[in-house]
Amino acid sequence: MGVLLAFILADGIAIALGSWITTIIPFLYLKLVSGAIFIMYGVYTFIHKEEDEKKSKSYTQPFISAFFLIFLTEWGDKTQIVAALFATTYSPYLVFIGTITALALLSGTAIIFGKMISNKLQRKTLDFIAGIVFIILGISFLLL
Repeated sequence: MGVLLAFILADGIAIALGSWITTIIPFLYLKLVSGAIFIMYGVYTFIHKEEDEKKSKSYTQPFISAFFLIFLTEWGDKTQIVAALFATTYSPYLVFIGTITALALLSGTAIIFGKMISNKLQRKTLDFIAGIVFIILGISFLLL
């Protein structure tokens, strides 16, 4: 639900504003912030301890983590820019519905496969793989 809410807000705002956001904030800055957030999240994954997880009894943590990670890194993403560009030509309502439907299906698929994989691998292995993937994605944002 956090992922979906982040997509609804980030892409909804982009669609409502068209491509205006990239005239205010240069694409390079959006890319640099996204890359830095991915790298920081990857490093956090390496240093995150299981004790920290046990101390947190909040059931909202996955919602909040998913929301903020997606919301902050979605700005300037190709999907968001394409949705904003489509909204300048087509009905913003239909673009919004199509964009959110596609992102919900992709995210749902990723969550289901992630759950299946997590049942087969140990938490330390998953954290290590996730940390590496986030850092690689962050570096690719910075370099490409």
